Amino acid sequence: MNILISRLSALGDCVCTLPVAVALKKAFPESKITWAVDPRFAGIIECCPSVDEIIRVKPGFKPATWPTFDVKFDLALDMQGLTKSGIVVARSKATRKLGYHWQRELAKLFSSPVQPDASSLHVVDQYVDVARFAGADCDRADFGVVPPDEDRTKMKDLLEENGVTGPFVVMNAGAGWATKRWPASHFAALADKLVAKGLKCVFIGGKADADQAAFAEVASATQTPLVNLLGKTSVRELVSLISLANAHVGGDTGSSHVAAALGVPAIGLYSITKPVRTCPYGQIHRCHYSETSLADIDPDAVFQTVWEAVA
Repeated sequence: MNILISRLSALGDCVCTLPVAVALKKAFPESKITWAVDPRFAGIIECCPSVDEIIRVKPGFKPATWPTFDVKFDLALDMQGLTKSGIVVARSKATRKLGYHWQRELAKLFSSPVQPDASSLHVVDQYVDVARFAGADCDRADFGVVPPDEDRTKMKDLLEENGVTGPFVVMNAGAGWATKRWPASHFAALADKLVAKGLKCVFIGGKADADQAAFAEVASATQTPLVNLLGKTSVRELVSLISLANAHVGGDTGSSHVAAALGVPAIGLYSITKPVRTCPYGQIHRCHYSETSLADIDPDAVFQTVWEAVA
């Protein structure tokens, strides 16, 4: 059986969709699973052995950007529900085309939506419901993430070069939306408390100006030295870096979901989005939520959660 998964972006959403591939591979071990993904996020898919082939694609308005496939697929899944992901499914010429139930733009023209079970509150469980509808038997989501050995070795060396040889906490002060960012002063206060307890604080993020500015603001407010690894890893290397950490602290952003997929304690900070649906999977007990504002989440309370997770 040839199976195509269309989930192009973004990092956290790709992570949350990985259990679909794992469930289908367990149900149909002889199948070949192909994943269509935006090249920027292919690194996370490379860490999932359940995926046999990765197609890097960025469909646009011009047909020349649409993918072509050498094989015919038996099953194609649109796990994003957008026109661009739907185009990939349409081009697959699959016998059966299913999709995540939240279909936007023109997605409904290309696949049949699968309604989630009433008990599936988290988006990961709603994704897995699509795999169940396709024939997989899955009681709990399994992300199947395996950091490559060479990446783990490289990240250990990078940490050592930056003075990190003992326990450390990964922090991500950035987020796709400014409204999802915990105040820099709160991150600084948390970092000071953790460093005082002997934990290094390693900050991650991209090269984008917004990420760099968020870290700079934290660094200017802290009383202790921080480790800046923003923009110094690929997506695949980031997976290995987080796998080495004792905990991760961040908002509703991709690296939080990477940590959860790896089983690393993931302390989530939420306000604009509700953790019951998008928290690091299986770790809602470590999330802090405020209906009013992220600024109302107390650094002392977050410190207690981190310390309980790593002590």
